[in-house]
Amino acid sequence: MADFQDDNQDDRSLLYQYFGTHSPYWRLASDSDAFELSAIKGAANIATALSPEQAAAIRDLTGITSSLRIEVKLYGEPIGLHLVGRKINPKEWAGTASAYSDTESVAKDLVEGLSFAETVVSQANSVIVIVDQHGRVQRFNKLSEEYTGKREQDIVGRSVFDMFMTREEASASRRNIAAFYRNGQSYEVERLINTVKGPRLFLFRNKFVTSGSGEKRVYLICSGTDITEERQAQERLRVLANTDVLTNLPNRHAITAQLQAALSAGEGGRGGVLFLDLDNFKRINDHYGHGFGDQLLKAVALAISGCLAEGQTLARLGGDEFIVLQEGAEVHELEATSQRIIERLREPFRQGLIEVYTSCSIGIAMYPEHGADLDSVVRSADIAMYVAKESGRHTYRVFLPEMDRRNADYVWLDTNLRKAMADGHLMLHYQPKLSGRTGELDGVEALLRCKSPERGMVGPGAFIPYAEDSGLIAPLGVWVMREAARQAAAWKREGLNIRVAVNVSARQLEDKGLVSEFMSALSDAGLDPCMLDIELTESCLIEDEHSAIELIKQFRKLGARVHLDDFGTGYSSLSQLARIPLDAIKLDASFVRGVNENPVSQALARAIVTVARTLELKVIAEGVETSEETAFLDTLGVDAKQGYLYAKPMPAAEFTEWLARRRRLHLIA
Repeated sequence: MADFQDDNQDDRSLLYQYFGTHSPYWRLASDSDAFELSAIKGAANIATALSPEQAAAIRDLTGITSSLRIEVKLYGEPIGLHLVGRKINPKEWAGTASAYSDTESVAKDLVEGLSFAETVVSQANSVIVIVDQHGRVQRFNKLSEEYTGKREQDIVGRSVFDMFMTREEASASRRNIAAFYRNGQSYEVERLINTVKGPRLFLFRNKFVTSGSGEKRVYLICSGTDITEERQAQERLRVLANTDVLTNLPNRHAITAQLQAALSAGEGGRGGVLFLDLDNFKRINDHYGHGFGDQLLKAVALAISGCLAEGQTLARLGGDEFIVLQEGAEVHELEATSQRIIERLREPFRQGLIEVYTSCSIGIAMYPEHGADLDSVVRSADIAMYVAKESGRHTYRVFLPEMDRRNADYVWLDTNLRKAMADGHLMLHYQPKLSGRTGELDGVEALLRCKSPERGMVGPGAFIPYAEDSGLIAPLGVWVMREAARQAAAWKREGLNIRVAVNVSARQLEDKGLVSEFMSALSDAGLDPCMLDIELTESCLIEDEHSAIELIKQFRKLGARVHLDDFGTGYSSLSQLARIPLDAIKLDASFVRGVNENPVSQALARAIVTVARTLELKVIAEGVETSEETAFLDTLGVDAKQGYLYAKPMPAAEFTEWLARRRRLHLIA
């Protein structure tokens, strides 16, 4: 036992004698079996030859730190060494050496500790790569080997840039690593790495690691997680969030983001948008079903896409609304695109055996001229689109400031027309109709007026179109019926049996409860027999003749007379009059105006009166303004006349005074 201790002490003494330390550095190269020992890392003090078996044993060490016992001769004296080390690059192995006995227990603990640490690193559920400041691999764990198909012992000391990255990725990584060593700050980075599965995206969290013994060196430990599937899932969600699932076009969110970015370009950002709305899609969708409607929308989207120029983006806002964005556009370019789209939509769309025609109305707005922010640009295009619809559809309009003023009027009406109904600011004016033969009163037409505290008297031409668009026409129509019935009943109590005609639009006829409301108006006013008449426009007959006929029959059954208003200006024909159970037709003012001097108007008026006589219909001429016009109408034998020549529409009290004066004059005459 004493001899063993003396031998150990001699080995320790020899190491200290030769190197000034009990743990000198060792090194072995791949091209030589010379085993180098030195007090300073990297400097060879002593070199001794190893046997081929010893050299092979050392070269079996991998990049994972481990230990090895070896016996060598120093200056002819044998010495037993305990080596701790690893492969540090493809051509070099190195570590530290100690005497057998002096470090056996320490070496054992070191090996166990290092083995545990190496196992943790090797088996970690992350790619772990340790590199020096030049990007040379120092460690490469098991997961790294699985991803790359390369063994650690084969790549230690080689460049990660050359082995696993594209030129662009390598250049960026070199800059990051240089900055890391320069600033000493940890960082995260996403890097595309070449693997056996192809390029994969990794999130690397990079930190300092310092060598634990000998010369202090700083390394970069890169812990990476494969985030390829995560990023792909995020990209799929991004695409879904920005794509219309029916047409595969960009959706509202995507196009508004693109437009917002274009508007954010400041003074240099110019362009324009088209706002498209299909004109008759709802009817097609209702008639053929939503499945057919969806297929039609896809076909329309494809057709519109084929009309676009380079740099124009089509998106679906929802329903049957689309928008086209072009950055850096001039108005003439967007007009040309609009015309191409309109022409394309003149062609039919076929789905199986079904062939349908659709069209669109388009509004054009430019930025920044028509709006400097997202909402105002889209609103301007939307306003222009509605003007295009009102102009006959299947056309386009460029936004003009007066359109916005008109839209402001509609907004004003939306608030004030509703308030007028609630606050009693609606009123009826009455325009008399005089008998063509006797000049006696033949009834009156009730005309709606709105008295605004702000704007004074507002005529029906200003608010009736809005009321029809907004759906207010139904409650307005009911109010007119009830007020007209109330006034007719009041006149009756005064001994005046005056028939009052109220206008009913095509939109009102869509209300299934219209006849019931009419009956309630008569009942609540106590108007028996019925003294209310109905005036229908020609559009009522065109849109649904069968339903119109059924309603006319019901009104007449209740005692109302039914007049066809503005005859000759719409699409109804003389032959159609034979099918409609009417009481009278009203000859439109456009025929009456200047009829005494216009041979064409005279011929048309004669034909209408002749057919009406054959069908036993009364003829009422409206818009009479001159004595010459009334003289000619008298030659035709019209049944009644109405116009400014006799009286303008007036409130009930004023009408009563007018009627009293007229009757006094007749008595005097």
